[in-house]
Amino acid sequence: MKKKQFVVIGMGRFGSSIAQTLYELGFEVLAVDENEDKVQDVINVTTHAVQADCTDEEALKALGIRNFDVVVVAIGQDIQASILTTLMMKEMGAKQLIVKAQSELHGKVLTKIGADKVIFPERDMGVRVAHHLISPNIIDFIELSDDYSIVEITASTEMVGHTIKELDIRARFGCNVIAIRSNGKMNISPYADDVINEGDILIVVGNNEDLNKFEVSFS
Repeated sequence: MKKKQFVVIGMGRFGSSIAQTLYELGFEVLAVDENEDKVQDVINVTTHAVQADCTDEEALKALGIRNFDVVVVAIGQDIQASILTTLMMKEMGAKQLIVKAQSELHGKVLTKIGADKVIFPERDMGVRVAHHLISPNIIDFIELSDDYSIVEITASTEMVGHTIKELDIRARFGCNVIAIRSNGKMNISPYADDVINEGDILIVVGNNEDLNKFEVSFS
């Protein structure tokens, strides 16, 4: 099966991280930035890296956008350039267009002009850090929608030695334990009688308000 090919436009910290990670995972990655120094920084950790003005339509056309499966627009603070690049990528026939947004308003504009997915890295990281501050046991917090999320939490001392049934997480908090990671192994169908051991990581899904109560209770 042919692996996906990616274009990542904007080699700031976010864009370069995406480009390098995709490359290390074995995908073909074209990195684009108007700054020659930033292009040089990623030339050895991407398939191709080119200097081009992302607001120059002719320069973008020369990239052959239609030949790539996914275009990631990761432009930093220049919202005008982000919007213009997104609009041109859509007009050039980008198959899947993922764009970084600086704010909710910026994100709404990007969606209106054709972005298939809008991501908010700074906001999302802020959410994760906030949840970690609430409970140091929180490893990760992933929003599924405005109302529902998944949280990874290290088993607290109150959990250790008890079964899922005894903890009664569903009845007490309205959340569901969908998996348990123990000693590097993932149990994706935990039973009610499974005992929580020290060091176990619980993957819990639920409504955000219910998850918040769950986090605070076991912090």
